Amino acid sequence: MLRIGIIGAGNIADEHIRGYLAFPDACEIVALADLSVERSEAKRAAFHLDGAVAYGSPAQLLTDANVDLVSIATPPSTHAELTIAALRAGVHVIVEKPMAPSLEDCDAMLAAQRESGKLLSVVAQNRFRDDLATLKEVLESGLVGSISHVRIDSAWWRGLPYYDLWWRGRWESEGGGPTLNHAIHHIDLSLWLLGRPSSVVAMLTNVRHENAEVEDLSVAVLRYGRALAQLTSSVVHHGEGQEIVIQGERARVSQPWSVAAETSQPNGFPLRGGNADLVEAIEDFAAAHQPLAHVGHEGQIADVLDAIRTGRAPAIDGVDGRNAIEVVTAIYKSGIENTIVELPLEPDDPYYRSGSLVERAPRFYQKRESVQDQGGSIVVGASSV
Repeated sequence: MLRIGIIGAGNIADEHIRGYLAFPDACEIVALADLSVERSEAKRAAFHLDGAVAYGSPAQLLTDANVDLVSIATPPSTHAELTIAALRAGVHVIVEKPMAPSLEDCDAMLAAQRESGKLLSVVAQNRFRDDLATLKEVLESGLVGSISHVRIDSAWWRGLPYYDLWWRGRWESEGGGPTLNHAIHHIDLSLWLLGRPSSVVAMLTNVRHENAEVEDLSVAVLRYGRALAQLTSSVVHHGEGQEIVIQGERARVSQPWSVAAETSQPNGFPLRGGNADLVEAIEDFAAAHQPLAHVGHEGQIADVLDAIRTGRAPAIDGVDGRNAIEVVTAIYKSGIENTIVELPLEPDDPYYRSGSLVERAPRFYQKRESVQDQGGSIVVGASSV
């Protein structure tokens, strides 16, 4: 029975707690920690974790609780310090996305993981979704052919009060805007589905949030050989209509799911409905997908628990988390410096280091409000990734 600690008592901690509670024969939540014992205690009580102890600091949890695995569900700027501390204490770690604000931080976390011999997994819960697993299986089948173009819309909407929370809206504490903190989901999926791009060009702006330093909209183009992908990262899109549209040599497949396939007339114009056999073959292949036993955070937690039990690597590790941060960093560098960024980013690149983004990033607006907590529920778009 693995002993679990939860570090961070905000809203995202709920997903981790529910994930662990789905496996009562494999693990038990024994400790929760936040910056105040009151917040930890409130979370403990809300989930009726009668056997758990609430702590007023993560350090106290790591010292006193004798845990095997911790989930780190705190603001991004704290991820590196807390992850390294846990690994050095001999504890396995699941850390929320984004992994950390800088590649330097990510590499320090990876070094601590190697030195400790413990497991490090960065949350990418959307890989554990049946619709997206189906999309990946179809791409790997070869039915659509080589990739020509991909359109990825990480489209969210947030009102002004969103950035009033104390750690949001500042480069120092949040690490960036939706490019880092919302599109990280889609960026991870792009890496999972397409691999790593060779270069990136992007533009950043803040068009609707006058109480935040960070961007609220970015548009990037990623190069994959001759193919291109365009990524929109936004918190200004009404309706939060999110899509991944993959144009292949022989067909298009999309999430939300749809399929199209054209054939050519003698003059090169499309013959509508001329490739119905291929559409049917792709639909049949997708329909044969075997549903995942566990999805979302629960799915990733199931994988990590099994990885610890069997001694194997997790499906999503620290390198996966770092790769997503590399793409984010390239987008920020391109948008700030007005340049095409080639990948990989090397340690001598200024944007590799902690603090460089904070020093160089534009302050679109001065952050006006800083509240410690906010009421209201977290609402996610119906078609969200």
